[in-house]
Amino acid sequence: MERPAQPKTLVSDARAVVRDCVGLNIRLAARRITRVLDAEMAETGLSLAQFGLMAQIAAATDDTIGALAERAGLDQSTLSRTLRTLERTGLVEITVVEADLRRRAVWLTEAGAHRLEAALPAWHRGQALLAQAIDAATVQRLVAATAALFPAP
Repeated sequence: MERPAQPKTLVSDARAVVRDCVGLNIRLAARRITRVLDAEMAETGLSLAQFGLMAQIAAATDDTIGALAERAGLDQSTLSRTLRTLERTGLVEITVVEADLRRRAVWLTEAGAHRLEAALPAWHRGQALLAQAIDAATVQRLVAATAALFPAP
């Protein structure tokens, strides 16, 4: 004799959300990964967010803040807050684009380039720790899958 299905409850629905929600679980994974990398990078005086923005700036062919926001997947206000902190510490310079006074550009200062370069060994250590738990192929599949959600313009 088959047992009747258990009625749904808020608790069982909530457990399913916690177990199955892609967004919640990816955010949890991102926080855990950030914690590992921030711990490794603490000695550099840079957070992972700051380090990542500085790397985006150094690697960029388009130095406008709008392009940086797009590449970093950040809204302009979040990006501006982090950039202001980096600017106050002399690691980036923000300026008006001469051809269009409404646009601003950002680049690393010499001190910023040195700090980014000095932080790379700590970042590599963090990457090595993470590689013990997450293989590179898995990371690349996740990046490709999520990039497909919002293709670059």
